[in-house]
Amino acid sequence: MSQSPPPIGLPGAPPAAGKPDTDKAKSVFLVSYPKIVFLYPTFLAALTAGIYMAVAADRADPVKDHDTYVLSTIFLLIVALNLVVFSFDFPRTTSLTLFFCIAAIVLGLLLVFRLNDQILPRISQLLAAFEPWANSKFYFAVAGILGLVYLAVFINVQFDYWEVTPNELLHHHGVLSNLERYASPNLKIDKEITDVFEYALLRSGRLILHPSSEPRAIVLENVMGINSKQDRLTRMLGALQVQVRQAAPGE
Repeated sequence: MSQSPPPIGLPGAPPAAGKPDTDKAKSVFLVSYPKIVFLYPTFLAALTAGIYMAVAADRADPVKDHDTYVLSTIFLLIVALNLVVFSFDFPRTTSLTLFFCIAAIVLGLLLVFRLNDQILPRISQLLAAFEPWANSKFYFAVAGILGLVYLAVFINVQFDYWEVTPNELLHHHGVLSNLERYASPNLKIDKEITDVFEYALLRSGRLILHPSSEPRAIVLENVMGINSKQDRLTRMLGALQVQVRQAAPGE
């Protein structure tokens, strides 16, 4: 039996508007994304900075321009914060609060040393010598590299995704649409929010599927819109369980 593929452009998205509500319960698409998707703030920052530098290219000496210095510094801060999110997990709100406190203290100290030369003059001299600058070609190159990676991810997920139906758990993978089937009745689903930063960026988290016929769990990392996916799965599989219980006495 052929299975309908997920909507092109956004795997796992709900059916298009105009279809009956009953279509929403027929299947739920799940896609596990690589962690590179969380670098989209860097992509947006590079694209914005590149456009600004391209517009400001007619200035006499952009290297000494204060705006370009501020822009480069902000870009580096965004990259640094984005790499921290990419590299470490912040599973609780307390760890997130601690991170922001440390970041605020460090930035505050840098600002104090930058504006007051008499406080630790050696550090002030080092900060004064720090003059980051990049032209529009650099920013566009960074945005272009990330854009190509995102395009490759977009193409890849069209050939590797999971589909949950009331009767089966299906794994679509491969260019030739290879298909693996698992029984979905009595399917147990666990949701984990492993990183509050990643959840804030893309509402993503981890889904752990426990098919009754399989000894090992299926772990899907970085599932976008994880709360809505869990709600739809709960409604669909819960309705199936109610139907089974009602039919049992009459058998």
